Amino acid sequence: MNRRLPQVEAVIFDWAGTIVDYGCFAPLDVFIEIFEKRGIKVKPEEAREPMGLQKRQHIKEMCHMDRIANLWKDKFGSFPDDGDIDDLYADFEPMLFSILPNYCDPVPGAVELVNRLKEKGIKIGSTTGYTAEMMAIVAPEAKKRGYVPDGIVTAEDVPSGRPFPWMCYQNAMNLGVYPMKHIIKVGDTISDINEGVNAGCWTVGVIKGSSELGLKESEVNTLDPKIVTNKMDKVSKKFKEAGAHFVINSIGEVDQLIPKINARLIQGE
Repeated sequence: MNRRLPQVEAVIFDWAGTIVDYGCFAPLDVFIEIFEKRGIKVKPEEAREPMGLQKRQHIKEMCHMDRIANLWKDKFGSFPDDGDIDDLYADFEPMLFSILPNYCDPVPGAVELVNRLKEKGIKIGSTTGYTAEMMAIVAPEAKKRGYVPDGIVTAEDVPSGRPFPWMCYQNAMNLGVYPMKHIIKVGDTISDINEGVNAGCWTVGVIKGSSELGLKESEVNTLDPKIVTNKMDKVSKKFKEAGAHFVINSIGEVDQLIPKINARLIQGE
């Protein structure tokens, strides 16, 4: 009986900052605005730090940051509680819904990459920090622009979102792929890396277009190359420290990793 050699059979991509919305700007501005409405000035780097988590959890993490929590206490007399988080999230959803269709353009090279993977018979899964209702906006808009994964899993489909591995496991079940080492997880945030590592997938961090880099495409192209390189090096280090097996500059490089991973799988890794 001839047994098939172990190989990569599926790639699970994050959405915003990885496949669409270069720099992951759609949620960023809304996170800042909902706090600003309450007189709390949030820094962009604070708003980005929990990126990739389910959005209510993201707001909760922001509220637990020392500087933000202390500003809140100074203004309102107590630290933000679950009721405050619910109120912030109630503002967040409609504001995000109103702008989401404008942030669904694929990152350069993403559609071409996915088409190449599909031609090789590799299945395309996806996980996200967006809710199912948000994805009901994002997925059709991305489809108009040429991106159609084989499946979409949100945190509502599983017990918990990132950094837990459940969305990756659900993708594996939906796509019919096992073991998890036959899957690559690609993302642009630390929570993406945690999710992939926890799921036992080969985990890849992508730098350009990422929330971690936090730059628009025009900025990447026009800033002093030394500044961009320095920022990219810092992001690469963060991804590697979080456990990423590979770090790539651009999304289009993912398929270049597959022969390397297949070789390691054959060797028993």
